[in-house]
Amino acid sequence: MLEILYRDETCIAVNKPAGMLVHRSPISPQETRFVLQTLRNQIGQHVYPIHRLDRPTSGALLLALTPHTARLLTEQFENQHIQKTYWAVVRGHLHGSGTINYPLKEEYDAYGAPHIHPEKAAQSAITDWQSLAVAELPFQSAARYPTSRYSWLALTPHTGRRHQLRRHMKHIFHPIIGDTTHGDGRQNRAVTTFCGINRLMLHARSLSFTHPHTRHHITLEAEADDNWQSLFKAFGWASC
Repeated sequence: MLEILYRDETCIAVNKPAGMLVHRSPISPQETRFVLQTLRNQIGQHVYPIHRLDRPTSGALLLALTPHTARLLTEQFENQHIQKTYWAVVRGHLHGSGTINYPLKEEYDAYGAPHIHPEKAAQSAITDWQSLAVAELPFQSAARYPTSRYSWLALTPHTGRRHQLRRHMKHIFHPIIGDTTHGDGRQNRAVTTFCGINRLMLHARSLSFTHPHTRHHITLEAEADDNWQSLFKAFGWASC
């Protein structure tokens, strides 16, 4: 069963597990478990996706329970009126806070985004980041250094480009741990050897929106899973 973070007559939010697809996709034709079908079976009614989370990303996912609500919430996403904050663990030390303002070209994916046109001009992409903790660990993940450094970040995207957070962190040379597409394979393997975690360390921690019918402001938080707790313990950080 999926953990329900919020539910009323018109919308619902769940804490999506890492590794679970939101809906059926040619990326993994043999897959049989999806958020949409699982939730539909769980609550006994149809659900309508408003946004998506990549398969390896966990965390807060908002869905509608009526087509009208789906349209209204989709408009909020399109107009950037819904705020999302993610947690990420990245290579290297980052202190303080900052903004990444780096336009991104559409990213071709033969399975996930077959109609993308990489020749199009790059689109505006903006991400705020804030450092929450850093760690230096006694194992080697790069030939030049005897120890390995990592940071726990809060990331807030102000645009919704495909793989924006993963690509922005790569751009500033602090790739997200466990990212097999835009990350550092040597770092990923080193972390897996050290603490057994081999997933993308990206989690949709919170989501804030204005309820399309009551106009109340709602903020949802999704707790991190056991993988995060294990990594935090291994890195010497307080429990998340």
